[in-house]
This record gives sequence, C-alpha cells and structure tokens, in this order.
Amino acid sequence: MEPTARAFWLRSPGHGEIREHTVPEPAEGEVLVRALCSGVSRGTETLVFRGGVPQSQYAAMRAPFQEGDFPGPVKYGYLSVGQVEEGPSSLIGRTVFCLYPHQTRYVVPADAVTVVPDGVPAARAILAGTVETAVNALWDAAPLVGDRIAVIGGGMVGSSVAALLARFPGVRVQLVDADPARAGIARAIGADFALPEEAKGDCDLVVHASATDAGLARALELLRPEGTVLELSWYGDRRVSVPLGEAFHSRRLVLRSSQVGSVSPARRASRTYADRLALAFELLADPAFDALVTGECAFEELPDVLPRLASGEIPGLCHRVLYTAD
Repeated sequence: MEPTARAFWLRSPGHGEIREHTVPEPAEGEVLVRALCSGVSRGTETLVFRGGVPQSQYAAMRAPFQEGDFPGPVKYGYLSVGQVEEGPSSLIGRTVFCLYPHQTRYVVPADAVTVVPDGVPAARAILAGTVETAVNALWDAAPLVGDRIAVIGGGMVGSSVAALLARFPGVRVQLVDADPARAGIARAIGADFALPEEAKGDCDLVVHASATDAGLARALELLRPEGTVLELSWYGDRRVSVPLGEAFHSRRLVLRSSQVGSVSPARRASRTYADRLALAFELLADPAFDALVTGECAFEELPDVLPRLASGEIPGLCHRVLYTAD
C-alpha cells in the first residue's frame, strides 16, 4: 500500500492549505525522504504567496520540484532537510538536503539530494540554499582583501553575504538595515551594523538585498567613484525607481545583477552546481549561521503562519518548519 504524505499548497494568492498526497514506491535510483525540517525562504516565498511573480517570469521562477503553476494553485519551496528511509544502501538513514517544497514525505532521484555533513545540524542545514546564493554573489562581486563593503538589507540573503564577507581579511563590512533589531544578528555573524543614515561611505562594493527603492538609492550613494553595487534583490512584478541621474555617470558607478539560478560566470568553467552547494555546507559548519533562523512553527501551522510572514506580522529572517514523525 502506497504511503500518504501531506504538503503545503498555495491555493490562491494569500490563501494556503495542506493537501494529502500519495507517495509512490521509490524506483531504482530514487529515494524516499521523510522531512525533518524545512525553511521558508522569506523574500521569495512570501512574494509567491502574495501572487507577486510576474507572468513573464513564471518559467524562470519554477522551483525544481514545484507542482502547479503561478499564481496558484501551486506547491512551492526549496529548503527541505530530511532522512532517507528507502533507496540506495549508502543513503538509507542519512540526513539529506533537497530543493523540495514543504511536504512530510517525498520521492526524488537519488542525485537530487545532498548528504548533510556530520558537522552541520539538520536544523541549520535548511540555510544551505541561502548560503549557496551568497557564495554565488561573492563569486560575482569578487571582493578583495581590504575592501570597504556595505551590505544593505539584513534579511536571509543579505545576512548570509555579510557573514561570509566578515571572514575576509582586512575587510570593513557593515550590515545596513532600517530595523535596529538587526544589530544583534550583525554582531552574531561578525559584522558591524548601521542604520541607513549612519552607514559609512566610500565603499568599493555595496551588496544590495533590501528589495526597496530607498535601499538601492542608498547603495549608490555609499559608493566611491567607480565602485560597484551588486543587486541581489528580486522585486517580482514591482517597478523600481533607480537614481541614474545626478552623479551616476560622472562617478562612473557600476550596477550589476546576481542570481543563483546560474553559476557565476567567474566560476562557471571550473565549478558545478554540486560544487557550489558542497561549499555552502562546508561554510555552514560555523554555528554563527544559527542567528539567521529567527522563528519556527509546526508544519500543520503553515496555512496560518505564511500570511503573517508575508504581512510582516511575524518579523525575522528564516522561519523553520518542524515535522513530526508519522
């Protein structure tokens, strides 16, 4: 008898529900995974929840194991950590990470899961996709020893970038956010903190991850002449005002994008997606990343919790979802 599972679905923008699924027996080369925890990728998933994916990006925004289509009904998500119950003997009992939506059990190809290293707790491993985004961003940005850097936007991605930059020797890295509560997160990851109006200028590099017009404008203001803003925000269907007048041209500023969907051109010839994810897990051995998980709930609570995450009623960064054995 095929086992059943429960999955979170976005029924329509702003309305989620839990549905039952029949889980097939794994075929040769597949694994059956029982979820232990998953993470809500706050920026992207709340935008999806609100129905903010523009039609032109429906194909580009599909998650690897997404079911349904935007704006809904759709099963969406990509930060799942679980334990392999069936499959190749080398994987049975192992804790693995998979780019799968929020679901209690699922079957995927064995090569779609990555074994979580022993030094990384399952509860922290949900950050792997976000740290992978940060790794790709730094491959794009190519910071140098001694650079003066600001990271604007202390969300999941911005804080992950700042945590990695804090490891660079001689670098001045400042996490900039309008919420003074983010100062504690900055301290935990080894970065300085500043409110936007207090941020230090003359930056060689500014990484922008606030997804706001004001944050992008401030990013450009903080640059030295010929400095670079690396844009990590994704705005969905919102139009953004970018101040490209004033001194943008005379100071020869650079504004460039970064996105995790492709390996950075700077490393594409020598690194694969698997290499990038393996590096993310190596970096996640640092317990400082625990500061990025700021809330949690039971899987059954997701239909009530996601609207509150999307509205900002529940603040914080990564929200962890816990699954009970069934």
